[in-house]
Amino acid sequence: QVQLVESGGGLVQAGASLRLSCTASGLTFSGYTTGWFRQAPGKEREFVAAISKIGGSTYHADSVKGRFTIFRDNAKNTLHLQMNSLKPEDTAVYYCAASATLGSVLHTTVSAYNYWGQGTQVTVSS
Repeated sequence: QVQLVESGGGLVQAGASLRLSCTASGLTFSGYTTGWFRQAPGKEREFVAAISKIGGSTYHADSVKGRFTIFRDNAKNTLHLQMNSLKPEDTAVYYCAASATLGSVLHTTVSAYNYWGQGTQVTVSS
């Protein structure tokens, strides 16, 4: 079955960097648009970044643009999120997701993604 497993979360101070990774199995990874979402306590899950099937196109939420970078390695079935200049408001559980929708649109809604990881906690202290 399809599995997405995140890693790389942790507790850091404001201004630090973290790299999240997501390893996929059970699917042809290069056939899926992939993305990162996050959910803070008491808030809805929100879009962070998405990347096209072969990595040629990316889209980042305004709140992380210039600080976070999404990239993927299809040869290793992995998705990554490089997070720099972290802020306390970045604290959340981060989820990777894969979308089987056709075409090249980089979806930003939860409903567009078919498969989800279990999440990894990122906590940024001030």
